[in-house]
Amino acid sequence: MNMNPNNEAETGQAGAEGRADMGRREFLRRAGLLAAAAAVPGMLGGRAVAAGRGTSGAGDVVMADALELSDWIRARKVSCREVMSAFLDHIERINPVVNALVSLQDREQLLKQADERDAHLARGQYLGWMHGLPQAPKDLTNTAGIPTTNGSLIFRDYVPKQDSIMVERMRRSGAILIGKSNTPEFGLGSVCYNTVFGITRNAYDPRRNAGGSSGGAAVALATRMLPVADGSDMMGSLRNPAAYNNVFGFRPSQGRVPFGPTSEVFFQQMAYEGPMARTVRDLAMLLSVQAGHDPRTPLSIDQDPAIFTATLQRDFRGARIGWMGDYRGYLPMEAGVLELCREALKGFEAIGCVVDEAMPDYPMEQLWQTWLTLRHFTVAGLGGGLYADPAKRALMKPELIWEIEGGLKLDATQVWQASVQRSKWYEALRRLFETYDYLVLPTAQVFPFDAELHWATEVAGRPMDTYHRWMEVVIGGTLAGLPIINVPAGFNAQGLPMGLQVIGRAQADFAVLQLAHAYEQATRWVQQRKPALL
Repeated sequence: MNMNPNNEAETGQAGAEGRADMGRREFLRRAGLLAAAAAVPGMLGGRAVAAGRGTSGAGDVVMADALELSDWIRARKVSCREVMSAFLDHIERINPVVNALVSLQDREQLLKQADERDAHLARGQYLGWMHGLPQAPKDLTNTAGIPTTNGSLIFRDYVPKQDSIMVERMRRSGAILIGKSNTPEFGLGSVCYNTVFGITRNAYDPRRNAGGSSGGAAVALATRMLPVADGSDMMGSLRNPAAYNNVFGFRPSQGRVPFGPTSEVFFQQMAYEGPMARTVRDLAMLLSVQAGHDPRTPLSIDQDPAIFTATLQRDFRGARIGWMGDYRGYLPMEAGVLELCREALKGFEAIGCVVDEAMPDYPMEQLWQTWLTLRHFTVAGLGGGLYADPAKRALMKPELIWEIEGGLKLDATQVWQASVQRSKWYEALRRLFETYDYLVLPTAQVFPFDAELHWATEVAGRPMDTYHRWMEVVIGGTLAGLPIINVPAGFNAQGLPMGLQVIGRAQADFAVLQLAHAYEQATRWVQQRKPALL
Protein backbone atom coordinates (compact mmCIF):
# COMPACT_ATOMS: atom_id res chain seq x y z
CA MET A 1 0.00 0.00 0.00
CA ASN A 2 2.19 2.83 -1.30
CA MET A 3 0.83 6.30 -0.72
CA ASN A 4 2.88 9.44 -1.18
CA PRO A 5 1.01 12.56 0.01
CA ASN A 6 3.55 14.81 -1.74
CA ASN A 7 2.76 13.44 -5.21
CA GLU A 8 0.18 15.81 -6.73
CA ALA A 9 -0.59 13.51 -9.65
CA GLU A 10 -1.48 10.68 -7.31
CA THR A 11 -3.61 12.84 -4.98
CA GLY A 12 -5.59 14.07 -7.96
CA GLN A 13 -6.78 10.58 -8.93
CA ALA A 14 -10.26 9.12 -8.48
CA GLY A 15 -12.29 10.18 -5.44
CA ALA A 16 -12.60 6.61 -4.17
CA GLU A 17 -8.84 6.28 -3.95
CA GLY A 18 -8.65 9.63 -2.21
CA ARG A 19 -11.22 8.61 0.40
CA ALA A 20 -9.38 5.31 1.07
CA ASP A 21 -6.14 7.27 1.36
CA MET A 22 -7.66 9.70 3.85
CA GLY A 23 -8.94 6.78 5.94
CA ARG A 24 -5.39 5.52 6.26
CA ARG A 25 -4.06 9.01 6.98
CA GLU A 26 -6.65 9.41 9.73
CA PHE A 27 -5.46 6.14 11.34
CA LEU A 28 -1.84 7.29 11.16
CA ARG A 29 -2.78 10.64 12.69
CA ARG A 30 -4.58 8.98 15.58
CA ALA A 31 -1.72 6.58 16.14
CA GLY A 32 0.71 9.50 16.36
CA LEU A 33 2.53 8.53 13.19
CA LEU A 34 1.87 11.60 11.07
CA ALA A 35 3.45 13.80 13.72
CA ALA A 36 6.53 11.62 13.58
CA ALA A 37 6.73 11.41 9.81
CA ALA A 38 9.07 14.38 9.35
CA ALA A 39 11.68 12.71 11.50
CA VAL A 40 11.34 9.14 10.26
CA PRO A 41 12.35 8.11 6.73
CA GLY A 42 9.68 6.03 5.03
CA MET A 43 6.87 6.72 7.50
CA LEU A 44 4.78 8.01 4.61
CA GLY A 45 4.75 6.88 1.02
CA GLY A 46 6.19 3.42 1.68
CA ARG A 47 9.70 4.43 0.65
CA ALA A 48 12.58 6.26 2.31
CA VAL A 49 12.51 10.06 2.26
CA ALA A 50 15.19 12.47 3.35
CA ALA A 51 14.98 13.29 7.04
CA GLY A 52 17.25 14.31 9.87
CA ARG A 53 18.67 11.77 12.29
CA GLY A 54 19.05 12.06 16.04
CA THR A 55 15.35 11.79 16.99
CA SER A 56 13.54 8.50 17.23
CA GLY A 57 10.46 9.81 15.43
CA ALA A 58 9.04 6.39 16.19
CA GLY A 59 5.75 7.58 17.62
CA ASP A 60 3.33 4.87 18.57
CA VAL A 61 4.90 2.31 16.22
CA VAL A 62 7.71 1.58 18.64
CA MET A 63 5.63 2.33 21.74
CA ALA A 64 2.81 -0.03 20.78
CA ASP A 65 2.38 -3.42 22.36
CA ALA A 66 3.46 -6.17 20.00
CA LEU A 67 -0.07 -7.57 19.60
CA GLU A 68 -1.40 -4.13 18.78
CA LEU A 69 1.34 -3.55 16.21
CA SER A 70 0.72 -6.98 14.70
CA ASP A 71 -2.96 -6.14 14.30
CA TRP A 72 -2.11 -2.84 12.59
CA ILE A 73 0.13 -4.65 10.12
CA ARG A 74 -2.38 -7.39 9.37
CA ALA A 75 -5.13 -4.82 8.78
CA ARG A 76 -2.69 -2.89 6.54
CA LYS A 77 -3.19 0.25 8.61
CA VAL A 78 0.57 0.59 8.72
CA SER A 79 3.02 -1.03 6.32
CA CYS A 80 5.89 -3.33 7.22
CA ARG A 81 8.25 -0.80 5.62
CA GLU A 82 6.91 1.95 7.88
CA VAL A 83 7.33 -0.28 10.91
CA MET A 84 10.87 -1.24 9.95
CA SER A 85 11.85 2.38 9.27
CA ALA A 86 10.48 3.51 12.62
CA PHE A 87 12.33 0.82 14.56
CA LEU A 88 15.62 1.30 12.72
CA ASP A 89 15.56 5.04 13.38
CA HIS A 90 14.74 4.44 17.03
CA ILE A 91 17.58 1.91 17.30
CA GLU A 92 19.96 4.39 15.70
CA ARG A 93 19.21 6.86 18.50
CA ILE A 94 19.00 4.52 21.51
CA ASN A 95 21.39 1.65 20.88
CA PRO A 96 24.65 3.66 21.07
CA VAL A 97 23.74 4.51 24.68
CA VAL A 98 22.95 0.98 25.88
CA ASN A 99 24.65 -1.38 23.37
CA ALA A 100 21.88 -3.95 23.49
CA LEU A 101 21.72 -4.94 19.82
CA VAL A 102 24.71 -6.24 17.85
CA SER A 103 25.47 -7.53 14.34
CA LEU A 104 22.82 -5.14 12.98
CA GLN A 105 22.03 -5.87 9.35
CA ASP A 106 22.08 -3.51 6.37
CA ARG A 107 19.20 -1.03 6.46
CA GLU A 108 18.35 -1.26 2.78
CA GLN A 109 18.26 -5.04 2.89
CA LEU A 110 15.94 -4.94 5.91
CA LEU A 111 13.64 -2.49 4.14
CA LYS A 112 13.65 -4.79 1.12
CA GLN A 113 12.54 -7.66 3.35
CA ALA A 114 9.83 -5.43 4.77
CA ASP A 115 8.67 -4.65 1.23
CA GLU A 116 8.45 -8.39 0.58
CA ARG A 117 6.25 -8.78 3.68
CA ASP A 118 4.03 -5.98 2.37
CA ALA A 119 3.82 -7.74 -1.00
CA HIS A 120 2.74 -10.93 0.78
CA LEU A 121 -0.11 -9.05 2.43
CA ALA A 122 -1.11 -7.44 -0.87
CA ARG A 123 -1.48 -10.99 -2.28
CA GLY A 124 -3.48 -12.11 0.74
CA GLN A 125 -0.58 -14.12 2.18
CA TYR A 126 -0.32 -13.64 5.94
CA LEU A 127 2.62 -15.54 7.41
CA GLY A 128 1.61 -15.38 11.05
CA TRP A 129 1.46 -13.30 14.18
CA MET A 130 5.02 -11.96 13.71
CA HIS A 131 4.46 -10.86 10.10
CA GLY A 132 6.78 -7.89 9.55
CA LEU A 133 7.88 -7.55 13.19
CA PRO A 134 11.61 -6.83 13.67
CA GLN A 135 13.35 -9.43 15.82
CA ALA A 136 16.92 -9.78 17.11
CA PRO A 137 17.55 -13.28 18.51
CA LYS A 138 19.96 -13.70 21.38
CA ASP A 139 23.55 -14.08 20.20
CA LEU A 140 23.67 -17.65 21.52
CA THR A 141 21.05 -19.05 19.15
CA ASN A 142 21.93 -19.88 15.55
CA THR A 143 20.75 -17.51 12.82
CA ALA A 144 21.43 -18.55 9.23
CA GLY A 145 23.30 -15.80 7.40
CA ILE A 146 23.75 -13.63 10.50
CA PRO A 147 26.78 -13.99 12.84
CA THR A 148 26.32 -16.01 16.02
CA THR A 149 29.38 -15.10 18.08
CA ASN A 150 28.29 -16.47 21.47
CA GLY A 151 29.99 -13.34 22.79
CA SER A 152 33.32 -15.09 22.21
CA LEU A 153 36.35 -14.13 20.19
CA ILE A 154 36.51 -17.79 19.18
CA PHE A 155 33.30 -17.37 17.17
CA ARG A 156 33.45 -13.69 16.24
CA ASP A 157 33.39 -14.59 12.51
CA TYR A 158 31.04 -17.56 12.69
CA VAL A 159 27.97 -17.35 10.44
CA PRO A 160 25.67 -20.38 10.77
CA LYS A 161 24.15 -22.03 7.73
CA GLN A 162 21.09 -23.22 9.68
CA ASP A 163 18.70 -21.52 12.07
CA SER A 164 17.97 -22.87 15.52
CA ILE A 165 14.50 -24.42 15.90
CA MET A 166 13.27 -21.33 17.73
CA VAL A 167 14.54 -18.99 15.00
CA GLU A 168 13.07 -21.21 12.28
CA ARG A 169 9.68 -20.82 13.90
CA MET A 170 9.92 -17.05 14.32
CA ARG A 171 10.94 -16.59 10.69
CA ARG A 172 8.12 -18.88 9.58
CA SER A 173 5.71 -16.66 11.52
CA GLY A 174 6.89 -13.64 9.53
CA ALA A 175 9.55 -12.05 11.75
CA ILE A 176 12.35 -10.08 10.10
CA LEU A 177 15.75 -10.60 11.75
CA ILE A 178 17.50 -7.25 12.12
CA GLY A 179 20.54 -8.50 14.09
CA LYS A 180 21.23 -10.14 17.44
CA SER A 181 20.90 -9.18 21.11
CA ASN A 182 24.06 -9.00 23.18
CA THR A 183 25.06 -11.65 25.74
CA PRO A 184 28.03 -12.45 27.98
CA GLU A 185 30.59 -14.93 26.68
CA PHE A 186 28.80 -18.26 26.12
CA GLY A 187 25.98 -16.87 28.29
CA LEU A 188 28.00 -17.37 31.48
CA GLY A 189 27.22 -14.86 34.21
CA SER A 190 24.37 -12.44 34.85
CA VAL A 191 26.35 -9.40 33.72
CA CYS A 192 26.08 -8.72 29.98
CA TYR A 193 29.57 -7.98 28.69
CA ASN A 194 32.02 -9.65 26.30
CA THR A 195 35.23 -8.93 24.42
CA VAL A 196 33.51 -8.91 21.02
CA PHE A 197 30.85 -6.23 21.51
CA GLY A 198 31.42 -4.79 24.99
CA ILE A 199 28.98 -3.96 27.79
CA THR A 200 25.20 -3.76 27.57
CA ARG A 201 23.89 -1.09 29.93
CA ASN A 202 20.73 -0.91 32.01
CA ALA A 203 17.67 0.68 30.41
CA TYR A 204 16.87 2.67 33.57
CA ASP A 205 20.40 3.72 34.48
CA PRO A 206 23.13 3.18 31.84
CA ARG A 207 25.75 3.35 34.58
CA ARG A 208 24.36 0.07 35.93
CA ASN A 209 24.49 -3.46 34.56
CA ALA A 210 21.67 -4.93 32.50
CA GLY A 211 21.65 -8.39 34.02
CA GLY A 212 22.18 -11.44 31.89
CA SER A 213 22.69 -13.46 30.06
CA SER A 214 19.70 -12.21 28.02
CA GLY A 215 20.71 -8.66 28.92
CA GLY A 216 20.65 -7.31 25.39
CA ALA A 217 17.15 -8.69 24.85
CA ALA A 218 15.78 -7.17 28.07
CA VAL A 219 17.27 -3.73 27.42
CA ALA A 220 16.11 -3.72 23.79
CA LEU A 221 12.60 -4.51 25.01
CA ALA A 222 12.54 -1.92 27.77
CA THR A 223 13.79 0.82 25.44
CA ARG A 224 11.31 -0.19 22.71
CA MET A 225 13.96 -1.24 20.19
CA LEU A 226 12.12 -4.56 19.81
CA PRO A 227 8.41 -5.36 20.12
CA VAL A 228 9.16 -8.76 21.74
CA ALA A 229 12.40 -10.62 22.41
CA ASP A 230 13.74 -14.11 22.94
CA GLY A 231 16.39 -15.37 25.32
CA SER A 232 17.68 -18.45 27.08
CA ASP A 233 18.01 -19.36 30.74
CA MET A 234 20.25 -21.63 32.76
CA MET A 235 20.87 -19.50 35.84
CA GLY A 236 18.13 -16.91 35.65
CA SER A 237 19.11 -15.58 32.23
CA LEU A 238 15.51 -14.86 31.22
CA ARG A 239 14.56 -13.75 34.72
CA ASN A 240 17.39 -11.61 36.10
CA PRO A 241 17.68 -9.20 33.13
CA ALA A 242 13.88 -8.94 32.98
CA ALA A 243 13.88 -7.89 36.65
CA TYR A 244 16.72 -5.43 36.09
CA ASN A 245 14.88 -3.77 33.18
CA ASN A 246 11.23 -3.86 34.34
CA VAL A 247 9.91 -6.37 31.78
CA PHE A 248 8.59 -9.94 31.79
CA GLY A 249 10.89 -12.91 31.20
CA PHE A 250 9.58 -16.50 31.14
CA ARG A 251 11.62 -19.65 31.65
CA PRO A 252 9.16 -22.28 30.39
CA SER A 253 8.85 -25.87 31.54
CA GLN A 254 11.67 -28.17 30.60
CA GLY A 255 11.01 -29.25 27.00
CA ARG A 256 8.35 -26.61 26.25
CA VAL A 257 10.55 -24.83 23.68
CA PRO A 258 12.70 -27.34 21.76
CA PHE A 259 16.41 -26.57 22.04
CA GLY A 260 18.32 -27.47 18.91
CA PRO A 261 19.31 -28.72 16.45
CA THR A 262 22.24 -29.88 18.52
CA SER A 263 24.55 -32.86 18.66
CA GLU A 264 23.37 -33.83 22.16
CA VAL A 265 19.65 -34.03 22.98
CA PHE A 266 19.41 -35.82 26.35
CA PHE A 267 21.76 -34.27 28.92
CA GLN A 268 21.34 -30.56 28.10
CA GLN A 269 18.39 -30.16 30.44
CA MET A 270 19.38 -27.08 32.48
CA ALA A 271 19.42 -24.32 29.86
CA TYR A 272 16.70 -23.68 27.34
CA GLU A 273 15.04 -20.88 25.42
CA GLY A 274 11.93 -18.77 25.98
CA PRO A 275 10.15 -15.44 25.48
CA MET A 276 10.46 -11.93 26.91
CA ALA A 277 7.96 -9.09 26.51
CA ARG A 278 6.55 -5.90 28.00
CA THR A 279 3.12 -7.49 28.48
CA VAL A 280 2.15 -11.03 29.43
CA ARG A 281 -0.21 -11.24 26.43
CA ASP A 282 2.67 -10.44 24.07
CA LEU A 283 4.86 -12.96 25.89
CA ALA A 284 2.23 -15.70 25.58
CA MET A 285 1.86 -15.04 21.85
CA LEU A 286 5.61 -15.32 21.31
CA LEU A 287 5.61 -18.56 23.30
CA SER A 288 2.87 -19.88 21.00
CA VAL A 289 5.38 -19.49 18.15
CA GLN A 290 8.37 -20.92 20.02
CA ALA A 291 6.68 -23.89 21.72
CA GLY A 292 5.66 -27.30 20.41
CA HIS A 293 7.24 -30.69 19.88
CA ASP A 294 10.03 -31.15 17.36
CA PRO A 295 11.16 -34.69 16.45
CA ARG A 296 14.78 -33.56 16.54
CA THR A 297 14.43 -33.04 20.30
CA PRO A 298 12.81 -36.17 21.78
CA LEU A 299 12.23 -34.63 25.22
CA SER A 300 10.25 -31.68 23.88
CA ILE A 301 6.63 -31.42 25.08
CA ASP A 302 4.03 -32.70 22.61
CA GLN A 303 1.19 -30.24 23.28
CA ASP A 304 -0.51 -27.83 20.90
CA PRO A 305 1.18 -24.42 21.39
CA ALA A 306 -2.08 -22.73 20.40
CA ILE A 307 -3.07 -23.02 24.07
CA PHE A 308 -0.98 -19.90 24.65
CA THR A 309 -3.19 -17.83 22.35
CA ALA A 310 -6.24 -18.37 24.58
CA THR A 311 -7.50 -15.69 26.95
CA LEU A 312 -5.39 -15.19 30.05
CA GLN A 313 -8.32 -13.93 32.13
CA ARG A 314 -8.95 -15.97 35.27
CA ASP A 315 -10.39 -15.48 38.75
CA PHE A 316 -7.66 -15.86 41.39
CA ARG A 317 -9.76 -15.33 44.49
CA GLY A 318 -8.57 -17.84 47.07
CA ALA A 319 -5.46 -18.94 45.18
CA ARG A 320 -2.65 -19.76 47.62
CA ILE A 321 0.85 -18.34 47.16
CA GLY A 322 3.86 -19.54 49.11
CA TRP A 323 6.35 -16.72 49.75
CA MET A 324 9.85 -18.26 50.07
CA GLY A 325 11.70 -14.93 50.39
CA ASP A 326 15.34 -15.47 51.34
CA TYR A 327 14.79 -19.07 52.50
CA ARG A 328 14.53 -17.92 56.12
CA GLY A 329 17.78 -16.00 56.12
CA TYR A 330 19.85 -18.47 54.10
CA LEU A 331 20.33 -16.07 51.17
CA PRO A 332 22.03 -12.71 51.74
CA MET A 333 20.03 -9.82 50.29
CA GLU A 334 21.01 -6.22 49.61
CA ALA A 335 19.15 -3.80 51.85
CA GLY A 336 15.79 -2.96 50.34
CA VAL A 337 15.34 -6.02 48.12
CA LEU A 338 13.18 -8.04 50.50
CA GLU A 339 11.23 -5.00 51.61
CA LEU A 340 10.40 -4.02 48.02
CA CYS A 341 9.45 -7.58 47.11
CA ARG A 342 7.23 -7.97 50.17
CA GLU A 343 5.46 -4.75 49.20
CA ALA A 344 4.99 -6.13 45.69
CA LEU A 345 3.15 -9.16 47.12
CA LYS A 346 0.21 -6.80 47.63
CA GLY A 347 -0.30 -7.05 43.88
CA PHE A 348 -1.24 -10.72 44.35
CA GLU A 349 -3.44 -9.94 47.33
CA ALA A 350 -5.23 -7.28 45.28
CA ILE A 351 -6.43 -9.97 42.85
CA GLY A 352 -7.65 -12.19 45.68
CA CYS A 353 -4.65 -14.43 46.37
CA VAL A 354 -3.74 -15.53 49.89
CA VAL A 355 -0.01 -15.16 50.58
CA ASP A 356 1.71 -17.18 53.32
CA GLU A 357 5.32 -17.87 54.29
CA ALA A 358 6.66 -21.13 52.83
CA MET A 359 9.91 -23.07 53.12
CA PRO A 360 11.02 -26.18 51.22
CA ASP A 361 12.04 -29.17 53.33
CA TYR A 362 15.53 -29.38 51.87
CA PRO A 363 19.07 -28.34 52.95
CA MET A 364 19.75 -25.24 50.83
CA GLU A 365 23.55 -25.55 50.97
CA GLN A 366 23.18 -28.99 49.41
CA LEU A 367 21.22 -27.41 46.59
CA TRP A 368 24.15 -25.11 45.85
CA GLN A 369 26.59 -28.03 45.72
CA THR A 370 24.21 -29.89 43.41
CA TRP A 371 24.11 -26.84 41.18
CA LEU A 372 27.90 -26.53 41.03
CA THR A 373 28.35 -30.18 40.05
CA LEU A 374 25.72 -30.18 37.31
CA ARG A 375 26.80 -26.78 36.03
CA HIS A 376 30.45 -27.91 35.81
CA PHE A 377 29.36 -31.13 34.10
CA THR A 378 27.24 -29.33 31.50
CA VAL A 379 29.70 -26.54 30.70
CA ALA A 380 32.63 -28.97 30.46
CA GLY A 381 30.63 -31.11 28.06
CA LEU A 382 29.78 -28.14 25.86
CA GLY A 383 33.14 -26.39 25.98
CA GLY A 384 35.68 -29.13 26.69
CA GLY A 385 36.63 -29.50 23.05
CA LEU A 386 37.41 -25.80 22.73
CA TYR A 387 39.36 -25.85 26.00
CA ALA A 388 41.55 -28.68 24.68
CA ASP A 389 42.91 -26.33 22.02
CA PRO A 390 45.46 -24.01 23.72
CA ALA A 391 44.87 -21.24 21.17
CA LYS A 392 41.14 -21.25 21.83
CA ARG A 393 41.60 -21.61 25.58
CA ALA A 394 43.67 -18.42 25.53
CA LEU A 395 40.57 -16.56 24.25
CA MET A 396 38.30 -17.80 27.06
CA LYS A 397 37.35 -15.72 30.08
CA PRO A 398 38.56 -17.06 33.45
CA GLU A 399 35.07 -17.99 34.64
CA LEU A 400 34.58 -20.31 31.66
CA ILE A 401 37.94 -21.97 32.24
CA TRP A 402 37.04 -22.47 35.91
CA GLU A 403 33.74 -24.14 34.97
CA ILE A 404 35.35 -26.49 32.46
CA GLU A 405 38.22 -27.45 34.74
CA GLY A 406 35.73 -28.13 37.52
CA GLY A 407 33.84 -30.45 35.19
CA LEU A 408 36.97 -32.28 34.10
CA LYS A 409 37.66 -33.21 37.74
CA LEU A 410 34.28 -34.88 38.25
CA ASP A 411 33.69 -38.61 38.15
CA ALA A 412 30.50 -40.38 37.06
CA THR A 413 29.40 -41.10 40.63
CA GLN A 414 29.49 -37.41 41.57
CA VAL A 415 27.35 -36.48 38.58
CA TRP A 416 24.87 -39.26 39.36
CA GLN A 417 24.58 -38.23 43.01
CA ALA A 418 24.02 -34.62 41.96
CA SER A 419 21.16 -35.78 39.76
CA VAL A 420 19.74 -37.74 42.72
CA GLN A 421 19.87 -34.59 44.84
CA ARG A 422 18.23 -32.61 42.05
CA SER A 423 15.41 -35.17 42.08
CA LYS A 424 15.01 -34.79 45.84
CA TRP A 425 14.76 -31.02 45.41
CA TYR A 426 12.02 -31.46 42.83
CA GLU A 427 10.17 -33.69 45.26
CA ALA A 428 10.50 -31.08 48.03
CA LEU A 429 8.85 -28.47 45.81
CA ARG A 430 6.20 -30.94 44.64
CA ARG A 431 5.20 -31.43 48.27
CA LEU A 432 4.95 -27.65 48.72
CA PHE A 433 2.58 -27.57 45.75
CA GLU A 434 0.22 -29.82 47.68
CA THR A 435 -0.43 -26.75 49.85
CA TYR A 436 0.27 -23.85 47.51
CA ASP A 437 -0.81 -23.08 43.96
CA TYR A 438 2.28 -20.97 43.21
CA LEU A 439 5.63 -20.24 44.85
CA VAL A 440 7.20 -16.76 44.82
CA LEU A 441 10.59 -15.32 45.74
CA PRO A 442 12.79 -12.39 44.63
CA THR A 443 14.41 -12.58 41.20
CA ALA A 444 17.75 -11.19 42.40
CA GLN A 445 19.63 -10.65 45.66
CA VAL A 446 21.02 -7.25 44.69
CA PHE A 447 19.82 -4.27 42.69
CA PRO A 448 21.57 -3.48 39.37
CA PHE A 449 25.17 -2.53 40.17
CA ASP A 450 28.06 -0.80 38.37
CA ALA A 451 28.16 -1.92 34.73
CA GLU A 452 31.96 -2.02 34.81
CA LEU A 453 32.00 -4.78 37.47
CA HIS A 454 32.13 -8.35 36.20
CA TRP A 455 30.13 -9.66 39.15
CA ALA A 456 29.04 -8.81 42.69
CA THR A 457 31.84 -9.87 45.02
CA GLU A 458 29.75 -9.49 48.17
CA VAL A 459 26.10 -9.24 49.14
CA ALA A 460 25.04 -7.67 52.45
CA GLY A 461 28.62 -7.98 53.70
CA ARG A 462 28.90 -11.67 52.81
CA PRO A 463 31.72 -12.51 50.34
CA MET A 464 30.68 -14.36 47.19
CA ASP A 465 32.92 -17.37 46.56
CA THR A 466 32.12 -17.76 42.84
CA TYR A 467 31.28 -15.44 39.96
CA HIS A 468 27.61 -16.48 40.11
CA ARG A 469 26.94 -17.02 43.82
CA TRP A 470 25.22 -13.62 43.99
CA MET A 471 22.45 -15.12 41.82
CA GLU A 472 21.88 -18.20 43.98
CA VAL A 473 18.20 -17.23 44.35
CA VAL A 474 17.43 -18.46 40.80
CA ILE A 475 18.93 -21.95 40.90
CA GLY A 476 15.95 -23.58 42.64
CA GLY A 477 13.64 -22.99 39.70
CA THR A 478 16.26 -24.11 37.22
CA LEU A 479 17.03 -27.40 38.97
CA ALA A 480 13.34 -28.23 39.38
CA GLY A 481 12.63 -27.73 35.67
CA LEU A 482 9.43 -25.84 36.52
CA PRO A 483 7.82 -22.90 34.65
CA ILE A 484 8.95 -19.57 36.12
CA ILE A 485 8.18 -15.99 35.15
CA ASN A 486 9.76 -12.76 36.31
CA VAL A 487 7.16 -10.11 37.02
CA PRO A 488 8.18 -6.49 37.78
CA ALA A 489 8.15 -5.68 41.51
CA GLY A 490 8.75 -1.93 41.36
CA PHE A 491 11.69 0.39 42.02
CA ASN A 492 13.88 1.37 44.95
CA ALA A 493 14.58 4.95 46.05
CA GLN A 494 17.36 5.21 43.44
CA GLY A 495 14.95 4.28 40.65
CA LEU A 496 16.41 0.80 40.13
CA PRO A 497 14.04 -2.04 39.16
CA MET A 498 13.55 -5.40 40.87
CA GLY A 499 11.37 -8.42 40.12
CA LEU A 500 9.64 -11.45 41.57
CA GLN A 501 9.92 -15.04 40.39
CA VAL A 502 6.58 -16.82 40.13
CA ILE A 503 6.97 -20.62 39.99
CA GLY A 504 4.24 -23.01 38.91
CA ARG A 505 3.68 -26.76 39.03
CA ALA A 506 5.32 -29.00 36.44
CA GLN A 507 4.16 -28.10 32.91
CA ALA A 508 1.61 -25.59 34.26
CA ASP A 509 3.01 -22.88 31.99
CA PHE A 510 -0.36 -21.45 31.03
CA ALA A 511 -1.48 -21.18 34.66
CA VAL A 512 1.71 -19.25 35.48
CA LEU A 513 1.03 -16.84 32.61
CA GLN A 514 -2.55 -16.36 33.81
CA LEU A 515 -1.39 -15.37 37.30
CA ALA A 516 1.28 -13.06 35.85
CA HIS A 517 -1.35 -11.42 33.63
CA ALA A 518 -3.70 -10.79 36.56
CA TYR A 519 -0.81 -9.38 38.62
CA GLU A 520 0.18 -7.18 35.68
CA GLN A 521 -3.31 -5.69 35.46
CA ALA A 522 -3.18 -4.86 39.17
CA THR A 523 0.30 -3.27 39.13
CA ARG A 524 1.17 -2.14 35.57
CA TRP A 525 4.79 -1.34 36.38
CA VAL A 526 5.90 -1.40 32.73
CA GLN A 527 3.33 1.25 31.83
CA GLN A 528 3.97 3.34 34.95
CA ARG A 529 7.75 3.64 34.73
CA LYS A 530 9.37 3.98 31.32
CA PRO A 531 13.13 4.47 30.86
CA ALA A 532 14.25 8.09 30.72
CA LEU A 533 15.83 7.40 27.32
CA LEU A 534 12.37 7.23 25.72
